[in-house]
Amino acid sequence: MIFFEIAKRNIRLNMLRSFLAAAGIVIGVVAISSMGMLGSSLTLSVTDSLSSVGDSVIIVPVVGQPGQNMVATDALITDRQLQQIIRVVAPNDAVPIYAGADRIEIGPDKTVASLYGISPDKIPLMVDIADGIVPRSTSGALAGATLADEYDLKTGSRVKVGNETVRITGILEEQGMGFDINPDNALIVSDRWYSSAYNQENYDQVIVKVRDINDIDAVKLAVERTLNRRDDEVTVYDTRMILEMIVETFNQISVFTTAIGGISLVVAGVSIFNVQMMSVTERIKEIGIIRSIGTKRFEVMRMFLYEAFILGLIGSGIGGILSFAGGYIAISVMLQDTSYLFNAETLFYIPYGMGIGLIVTLASGLYPAWKAANLNPIEALRFE
Repeated sequence: MIFFEIAKRNIRLNMLRSFLAAAGIVIGVVAISSMGMLGSSLTLSVTDSLSSVGDSVIIVPVVGQPGQNMVATDALITDRQLQQIIRVVAPNDAVPIYAGADRIEIGPDKTVASLYGISPDKIPLMVDIADGIVPRSTSGALAGATLADEYDLKTGSRVKVGNETVRITGILEEQGMGFDINPDNALIVSDRWYSSAYNQENYDQVIVKVRDINDIDAVKLAVERTLNRRDDEVTVYDTRMILEMIVETFNQISVFTTAIGGISLVVAGVSIFNVQMMSVTERIKEIGIIRSIGTKRFEVMRMFLYEAFILGLIGSGIGGILSFAGGYIAISVMLQDTSYLFNAETLFYIPYGMGIGLIVTLASGLYPAWKAANLNPIEALRFE
């Protein structure tokens, strides 16, 4: 009777230890998978937001002092340089842009907004219009989505820019962050209006919209060879390169956050190691008996590895199920958009986390299984 009670107590203790070890695996898998899903969603979100500007080559003037292999250009692109750019990038479209900022007045409200002066026929290359039309006269302007929403601008609204007044002819679609222009909180006016209002003839930058993204490097090289042949007159870079750098940065952040989640899985691995070692210690006589009747070492080792595998399979399976909920919560909190959750790149982290959990479990049970398999049968039978 006493032996029966002791056996029941040992079984309960083993079950409790196994439950705690499995719970550690569950937590570890959820942490790895959720962090991986969040990182993947962040990367996809940034890629989608910036992919629309990945076809641009941006040309800006070099600013420097004579004698440093730089030409002092007053930070503007001249008409001569513009004509050279148009010639070498053909048939791609070159969009010269005036860029600045000024105080604006919208009724009683006063604020500062970015200003872009672009030729009306080139405006559709740079932005999309949600409502209204491209300004036909020099006194028309397009309002960015954020600016329009904040100050309730509509088609026909009047805005005072500096000492001049313009009429809103259209509202732009929200574009988000860009590397060429950021129109969401800006007004886009005609190049003639900007040149006249600010007495500026030369341009702040030129954006080349490349029709085939595979030609970006060739376009950059052609511009640099033409304008920087003797001295560095302009700096040329492409938004694709910047986009790749940003995506790479977010991928590294994703790896880092996943590694942080992996710490909990390492802790769970230590727990499983302890559980398996205790199991070996408590079953030394049992091991001695089965070894003495001819059971091979490999079979004993396999028996304990099966136990670790089942423990890891249960913990990883439950963790994989809960990971979907964890990822959903993390993405909804961070991005307020769960559409990326159902992307294959995001869902990949669920089986990934489960696989890591299973590998950690088997690795943690490897030494205890080896120790059990290599026990001396005679010494095991004498163990008290």
